[in-house]
Formats: sequence, structure tokens, C-alpha cells
Amino acid sequence: MHRSTFLRLAISAIVLAGGAAPLLTVQAAPVYTVGASLLTQQHPFYVELASAMKAQAGKDGITLEVSVANQDLNKQISDVEDFITKKVNVIILSPVDSKGVRAALMKAKRAGIPVITVDVSAPGAVVAAHVATDNYAGGVLAGNLMAQQLQGKGEVGIIDYPTVQSVVDRVTGFKAALAKFPNMKIVAIQPGITRAEALTVAQNMLQANPNLAGIFGFGDDAALAAVAATKAAHATGRVKVVGFDGMPEARAAVDKDANFVGVIQQYPDKMGMVAIDTALQVAKGVKVPALIPIVPGVYVRK
Repeated sequence: MHRSTFLRLAISAIVLAGGAAPLLTVQAAPVYTVGASLLTQQHPFYVELASAMKAQAGKDGITLEVSVANQDLNKQISDVEDFITKKVNVIILSPVDSKGVRAALMKAKRAGIPVITVDVSAPGAVVAAHVATDNYAGGVLAGNLMAQQLQGKGEVGIIDYPTVQSVVDRVTGFKAALAKFPNMKIVAIQPGITRAEALTVAQNMLQANPNLAGIFGFGDDAALAAVAATKAAHATGRVKVVGFDGMPEARAAVDKDANFVGVIQQYPDKMGMVAIDTALQVAKGVKVPALIPIVPGVYVRK
């Protein structure tokens, strides 16, 4: 006899005998709430990251609340404090400022809420896990690609974002790769966070260094700005640009622009899925690896 049929018959027998039917309760699966504060939604990388997180949260049965810091540290700190007040189970964070966000993470820790950083780390802060591209390895790939394109010699500039640890790691890897080529020299490193800022930086680099042979842009916006600057300076084909992120606009530019020789490609969709799955495990009390790297690829002209 099927278990459910037996149960119905047993209850009927109790009722016929004058007894009260037992109260049946169904144990619901635990519902977890995750708060995510993302650096921006003005970049395709973070748009894709957020979309993947939302889709995976639906699959995992997680209530996900996403806030966007818009590269404003004070807004991000407010986001974290709001999540603490709401007593979410886990906080996911892509820091606006890797150092500046530490105080907010300390508040989360005191409240007993674990934090997972995604894409950008927060060195010195205690987090349950960090899910990110292996940015140092990606920087090495970018340096090797630049060296290959310049045949191991020439002057190179770097457009930087020094307050974000993931970019620090990329630039460190890039420098390490170029250090193996004695005839290559880094002649300029300047910050250019937005595309407009990066355009000005690239123009200044080209004017100040007439022998500049290559520019490494820390992200798609920086690299695309560098490509525009080389065109305006009539340096098409002479100055090679290597980027990092590899969103559709950048990949399309690599395919058609002679100066844009390649981009290190991240996978934000996979990063978002893994971040949510990791948050679910952390909420359940499962110990997860402290570092969960997503291996980048190299995209060059087809």
C-alpha cells in the first residue's frame, strides 16, 4: 500500500473512532536572504554579473536583494549597513574601494553575517570566500600578449585603477610578464577610471612618449579609450592596445580595429552563478574555499 493511502486510511479510522485528526505539518525548506552591493551597473561586466546572480538565486530558492554603489564608497557602506539591519543571511560585495570598505565588513562580522567578495577583493578584511577572475594570471597573459605583439621590445604605458585590488593584481601580473623581456620598458602608469578619463590619459601618454609602442588598459573602457586616442594621433597600426574584461563591445573592437590586438576575457556569468551557489553553502554553514578563482581566457582577432 502506498504510504499516502495508508496515512489517509489511518486518519479516517481515528476520526470514525471519535478521535481528533492529528495536526499534520510540512517542514518547509529554509529560505535564505542574500544582500549584494555591486560596484556599478554602468559597465556590461557588472550588468552580466548581476543578471547571472539573479538567475541563479531563482534556481537556488534564495531571496536576493541587489544594491548598486555606483562607484561611491559611502553608498556602498550604507548598503552594507542596510543589509545588517535587515539581518540578511549572507552579504555579497564587489568593493568600490578595497581598503575603504573594511570598516563596513567589520560591522558585518560583528553582526555575525558572513561576507563573500566577488570580482574585487578586500585585503585585510575577513571574508567567507572571494570569487573572482585570477587577475594576476590574467595580467601575465596580457603582458605576454603585449610582448608577442611587440616582438619583445618597445615602450609601454599602463592605464590604471589603483584603488581596486583586482586591477592592482592585473597590473602586477602584467609587469611580471614584461620583466622577462629586457628590451621592453614601462614608461608611464596613470589612473584613468572612466572612459573619458582614460581617453585623456592615453592622449597624454602618446604626446609625452613619441616612441610609445603599446598601451595596457586595466578594463574595457580604458582599452577602448586608448584605441580611440591612437586613431586620433594617427598611430593606427603602430601602437598596440591590450585590454581586460572582454565584454561584447571590446571583442567586436578587437575584431575590426588594427590597434586593439587582444583582450583578456573574464566570465561574469560564471562568476555570478558561483557567487550565489557559494552564498547558499555559507548560509547553510558549509565551509567553502577561501579563494574560488575563475580562469580567464585570451580573445584575439578571429
